[in-house]
Amino acid sequence: MIAPPAMAQARQDEAMSTTTNTGTTPAALVNLFDDWREVAEPARLNGAPDFSQDALNSQAAMLEQMRTRLKNLDRSGWSKRDVADAQLIEAEMNGLDFDLRVRQPWARDPSYFATVFGEESDVPAHEGPSADVIDLFTYDYPLSASDAAKLEGRLKSVPVLLKRAKTYLANGNARDLWQYGGRAFAGQAATLDELAKGTLKMRTLEGEKHASLEGAPSSLRNAVVVARDASTEFGAWVKQEAASKTGPSGVGKENYSWYMRHVQLVPYDWDEQVTLLQRELDRSLAGLAMEEWRNRKLPPLDPIADVAAYNAFAKDKMAQFIDFVIDTGFVPDKPYYRQALEAQTLDYVPPEKRVFFYHVTARDPWPLYSHDIHWVELARLKHEPDASPIRQKPPLYNIYAARSEGYATAFEELVMQAGLYKENPRGRELVWIMLANRAARGLASLHVQANEMDLKQAGIFHSEWTPRGWADPESDLVGFEQLLYLRQPGYGTSYIVGKQLLDDQIARRIHAAQMRGEAANIPQIFAEIMAEGIVPWPLMDTQVPEK
Repeated sequence: MIAPPAMAQARQDEAMSTTTNTGTTPAALVNLFDDWREVAEPARLNGAPDFSQDALNSQAAMLEQMRTRLKNLDRSGWSKRDVADAQLIEAEMNGLDFDLRVRQPWARDPSYFATVFGEESDVPAHEGPSADVIDLFTYDYPLSASDAAKLEGRLKSVPVLLKRAKTYLANGNARDLWQYGGRAFAGQAATLDELAKGTLKMRTLEGEKHASLEGAPSSLRNAVVVARDASTEFGAWVKQEAASKTGPSGVGKENYSWYMRHVQLVPYDWDEQVTLLQRELDRSLAGLAMEEWRNRKLPPLDPIADVAAYNAFAKDKMAQFIDFVIDTGFVPDKPYYRQALEAQTLDYVPPEKRVFFYHVTARDPWPLYSHDIHWVELARLKHEPDASPIRQKPPLYNIYAARSEGYATAFEELVMQAGLYKENPRGRELVWIMLANRAARGLASLHVQANEMDLKQAGIFHSEWTPRGWADPESDLVGFEQLLYLRQPGYGTSYIVGKQLLDDQIARRIHAAQMRGEAANIPQIFAEIMAEGIVPWPLMDTQVPEK
């Protein structure tokens, strides 16, 4: 049962204050973490990452030294949370090991060398691997003299890296990674072009940010243009080279299963994930059919055609959504949580520009607003950093994926079950459609990793099993998603697998309460989960009884 709003808030506040780690992470563990993160960064040569064989060999040797240090740490007096932090560091080390042995993105994946990003990601780090990260949204505009100089130096590394990348990629033969690899550089060039023109608008935690080079020195302007042109040229080169590529792109079932267990810390191998995702696809399609049958006498949920009317509608729906998640105790009532959600309020998108998610939000933005719980978690990272320095930084290799994407995907259905759509039953249909889309695209990604489908076939499968024809296999979105899931094993399945791992957390916490003779306290459960930070679900088991 869900506690009344006032009681729920009180219990959640208490849970937040009592479950947050206030102890001291062992200094030796923190020092190792800091040293490890330096090792995980690629070496640099003339300001740009260096992936020469000598540099990689040196990094591999340092990795083994770090592994030995981690193994030999004195763990006397450690808490369960400290042990979990050490397991997270070990998973990151396994991630580098996997890259050096198997994935080798610097040699196989042209998209790896797209390094300039405009918008802030809605998860702790950018989705997918990158050789470097130049985040334009982190700067304040107009730029100060020091920031202008810093950004200029960073952008000057772009053409240097792209020139070297042609050498690093010389023997690459992963067909799909090349066939789709030029897209990232068209996007990077467009972002830099907008920056040069002063028209760049970026989504951030605080809302939309406008970037321009007003008042910036000519040397920075030149660096932007040179980086833009280098990006365009590199994208053309990738497209030209792609025609000759014939090899497989997926890591294969065995490697995928190893990566899940030892890097992503997901307890399901390739075959088990196929079963889980197929079950969720079946459940979502059956759930949609039942909703449509129940609502068969209700008028259809059509898009709002008027721009002003839609914008007012979307704003009002956000206000209602914020009140709902706070009143039901899912989210504490704090200004920065309200602001984080408000900043993601949608604007009207014309029909010709609607990809899958905009077909949904044109009818009701609540399903996507529910997924935007991501931004509440990012606000927590910023305003209430974890006591553990290890949990203050995003895990490497997208190890957060099942935790972050699974939580956000689950939240769509959780708020539906809690009554969000009580006055709008047709909106429930959209939640099932969103779930079916994620199950279909994740299932396709598994077959791509096993080299049983190519990306084109995956896009077709993704589209055919998304209800109402809202996922166009030729759209940039479908192409982007399937390429991402190929480049980062486990990301495509993380939405569904992570959702099921959250179900496991909730079930065990409720069972433990029942064994104590207590009623389920949903707000407290979610407060406890948030207080653990964005770490893989198995590392949250410090407070949950084993099965």
